[in-house]
Amino acid sequence: MIKKVITVTLILAFALFAAGCGATEQAEGQSTEQTVSESETQGETTEMKLFIGEEKVTVDWANNDAVAALREEVKKQPLAIDMSMYDDFEQVGELGMSLPAEDEQITTKAGDIMLYSGDNIVVFYGSNTWSYTPLGKITDKSPEEMAELLGQGDVTITINQE
Repeated sequence: MIKKVITVTLILAFALFAAGCGATEQAEGQSTEQTVSESETQGETTEMKLFIGEEKVTVDWANNDAVAALREEVKKQPLAIDMSMYDDFEQVGELGMSLPAEDEQITTKAGDIMLYSGDNIVVFYGSNTWSYTPLGKITDKSPEEMAELLGQGDVTITINQE
């Protein structure tokens, strides 16, 4: 959120600056803006990988404080989380730590990864409506593939960095 505010502020400042300058100065300002954006992107160098059992899945991680805190923990050491099936639509596991919660009423879909009660991770292979903090979405598996991965019994998920 802070990065978005900084980016918007820089863009607005650039627009005001460019409005009062000639074309040559505007081109220089655009180059500076591109450098700032590249620096911000480079600041997010730690990507997290998620494994369900031995299978690596692709995750589109949320941009929030909970994921930032999780990323910091994963930098220290990989997390292995024992998950348990619950109600034929999700696997739930204790993180062993609390993350910042920004719960909202959400109807989940297969592949959603949520934070529950600040210290549990939930990976869905079905749907539920409850108050969660979004952590991410598995993007490379269909609902049927998610059910196959998660609906056959308890699993262990591992989160580590690339």
